Amino acid sequence: MHSDKVREITANEYEQEVIQSDQPVIVDFYSTECAPCEAVAPKFEGLAELYGDHVKFLKMFRQGNRELSDKLNVRSSPTLLFFKGGKEVDERLIGAIRRAAIAASLDKLVSPDVAERIAALQQPTTTEADLLILGGGPAGLTAGIYAAQAKLKVIMVDAGLGGGNLSVTHQISNFPGFPKPQPGFMLAHFMVEHAKAAGVEMRLAADVSNVDLESRSLLVDGLETIRAKKLLIATGSSPRLIGVKGEREYKGKGISYCATCDAKYYEGKHVIVIGGGNSAIEEALFISKFASKITVVHQFAELQANKVAQEQAFADPKIEFVFEHEPREFLHDGSTVSKVLVEDLKSHELKELSCDGVFIFAGMRPNLDLFPERFELDRFGYLKVDEEMHTSIPHVYAAGDIVSKRFRQMTTAVSDGTIASIVAAREIAS
Repeated sequence: MHSDKVREITANEYEQEVIQSDQPVIVDFYSTECAPCEAVAPKFEGLAELYGDHVKFLKMFRQGNRELSDKLNVRSSPTLLFFKGGKEVDERLIGAIRRAAIAASLDKLVSPDVAERIAALQQPTTTEADLLILGGGPAGLTAGIYAAQAKLKVIMVDAGLGGGNLSVTHQISNFPGFPKPQPGFMLAHFMVEHAKAAGVEMRLAADVSNVDLESRSLLVDGLETIRAKKLLIATGSSPRLIGVKGEREYKGKGISYCATCDAKYYEGKHVIVIGGGNSAIEEALFISKFASKITVVHQFAELQANKVAQEQAFADPKIEFVFEHEPREFLHDGSTVSKVLVEDLKSHELKELSCDGVFIFAGMRPNLDLFPERFELDRFGYLKVDEEMHTSIPHVYAAGDIVSKRFRQMTTAVSDGTIASIVAAREIAS
């Protein structure tokens, strides 16, 4: 969609078009080759059609207007700014921006009556597809590529920006065809672009609700109902919480589950890593590029990570180990985590470890919140499938890390997606 109610401006026009505007203003600072920018663009255009008579919709190329962007402290793309009476109002929206979040901020720029009238204008739509893929990680993207190349109409819906956990993985060193380790976000980008080129329609940074497995339908952003002949569940898995006091309260405030996302904030600082498996040790090695000291707290007497990662960690002078200990509480200084209370599992002695932040790597859990108690699951809560990736519900498949299996790797996710899409295409054609 292209709306004539959206205009591009430069820094030279900013004062007149934004600060001196008689209307409220929303400005989208965007970049090229930016997946989040591409995801927000159709939402921005669509909302301009609804709010454009009451709010001025402007776009500005961030790199081409760097001096103004720096002055406004706009450091990432996309960033949406909202103005009323020449002054910035409401919180900025950054990154994977949901349509509902933009609409909520726009409603604050207009009168309640106008907001109510606009809400009444938003007509629900229905879209039909051959294959609906819920989840945009390696499994979903691979399935999308195969199915679209088989001339099926494929729609992929993802709460993020595509790529799944791959997009926040530091490096991938064992994907065939890439002899040198590759940044996870780049492989994710390549996969998303491949799927788009194959013809996969995408709804990214989407709010998903009203999932009906029997009719293979769901509601996106509260407006678009998508129905399909076949449904593939590829929602992956998320970091597992360890259930220690203070964990939920300080998630994002000194407690992180993603080194790729947050290690850069701990330059020259002391970080505690909880865990001793592959993820914990590999991510600890990544964190050591930034932190001055890393303390790995592990419940067993030995690490469970692969031997190569272990050797690298033991050789790293920044990394020390506290074996046979478990965290019991995360303590804070009023704003962020400052200490971890740990228990010696042999003596049961409690002691405090000071730190500037904590990274937790305690395994993953399947993302099944949209489907409570519907599928046949294994004892760990993962979806049971047959060799053709059928779930216990007719016409519904599953692939990737959400599936019950022994090994969860990007290569096994790609394999699952391949099988599911080929089977779905054949069953649709039969």
